[in-house]
Amino acid sequence: MAPSPAKQTMKERILETADKLFYLQGIRAVGVDTIAAEIGISKRTLYNHFPSKDALIAAYLERRFVAPRPSARPPAEQILATFDSLERRFASKDFRGCPFVNAVAELGTQDRAVKKIAVAFKESRRVWFRDRLNELGVKEADALATQLVLLVDGSIAQDLVRDDPAMARAAREAAKVLLRNAGVDIADAEATGKRSPH
Repeated sequence: MAPSPAKQTMKERILETADKLFYLQGIRAVGVDTIAAEIGISKRTLYNHFPSKDALIAAYLERRFVAPRPSARPPAEQILATFDSLERRFASKDFRGCPFVNAVAELGTQDRAVKKIAVAFKESRRVWFRDRLNELGVKEADALATQLVLLVDGSIAQDLVRDDPAMARAAREAAKVLLRNAGVDIADAEATGKRSPH
């Protein structure tokens, strides 16, 4: 008999609820009263775990800051798969964009804690692209990594405005052009990508 999953702590329940509500409804739109009511606890209980809404917002963003999983797939295939993954996320009914961009847009650049987490997240993604490009021997890996991140963020913005998952495919096509121009042979990545479900 398999062991039963560990019961969530109150802190985890608060954070999971805040994550869902902040992401789907917006950070400014959701107060701690709403989060507490959703869980069925008092505000005092919530504040015992998170001393302020700012602390809860920071914990929410840190929870969303997940590093990409290591992969044995070839680097070019990993890069293009990023856009395949985006297309799947765009197609989900609860996709509301990048939580880090949303947080900065809602709270403004004056909120230094939020901006710091958002910058660190975006830079981690750019560095991930750069590392894959270095593996491919691309000379201007740093600049190309920045361009690929711009394609990711641009496709997210276009999907939010147009509600069209094909924006990820368009970004993928642009990424292929950039990779080819950098001397990357993407034939193998393309063959594998066509075999894998989108």
